[in-house]
Amino acid sequence: MKRAFSDEDLIKNLSLYYLNRHLKKKPIKKYHQKIDESKLHDREKYKKKAEILLLNSFMHHFPEVTFENLTCESPDFIATLNEKKIGIELTEVINHLEMKKVESNLNKIFRQAEILLEQEDTTKYRGVYFLEFHHNIKFDSLENQQEIILNIYKSIKKGKAFGCVKNIRKSSHRRNVFITYEYNMSLFDELCSEKIIELIEKKNEKFPYYDTSVDECWLVIVSDMNSIASRYTFIQDKEHLNQVQSPFHKIFHLENLCGNMTSIK
Repeated sequence: MKRAFSDEDLIKNLSLYYLNRHLKKKPIKKYHQKIDESKLHDREKYKKKAEILLLNSFMHHFPEVTFENLTCESPDFIATLNEKKIGIELTEVINHLEMKKVESNLNKIFRQAEILLEQEDTTKYRGVYFLEFHHNIKFDSLENQQEIILNIYKSIKKGKAFGCVKNIRKSSHRRNVFITYEYNMSLFDELCSEKIIELIEKKNEKFPYYDTSVDECWLVIVSDMNSIASRYTFIQDKEHLNQVQSPFHKIFHLENLCGNMTSIK
């Protein structure tokens, strides 16, 4: 079963795209236009756009790859590489499951605060705001969410932390108001190799149902480093990945911040 993206997750991923100057923007723009021209529902278009962004690092490692089908499902994409038709199945590994719900709630809160500020004066407040909160803030209560939204709104208007906001940092952004979480990476924030292996085993079960017209089928596992639920510092027990058995022709693990890639098979 594919991970369900919330609208807030998708908007965040697409906004982050415009902040990352190292991205291969020319092909990304072209692929986004093709997705927009498709008959997919708007929500599915957002999802496909977010997925292709996660493959940016993949395109750096394989610059000669071209995507010929961006709207298929099993696998997620079909590409051409060295005169071969390659099916690419994309999946995200979640490193901190307990943070996923928190992050989803945070993205909803951020979006509401962004709307308030943009409705008031987009030109005045446009920028990227990195927020850090005081400990023990509950983000799942609707009553708390309204208070947090107002605290964020006031912090940005005042240009300094207010209420539940502990710290605020601003960076330039020429498009609109974008709020995100100030994530402090731990030096010991490991990603257990077992989580990657479990994902591979689940995908192995679905392999017989993928498009058989492709020459090869690759599995690309991504750690979305723009997500607090997916970030990691190092892969624990990395040598265990050498023992993986799978019908996929190639398996890679990518992180989309620095573009590091691990070839698993």
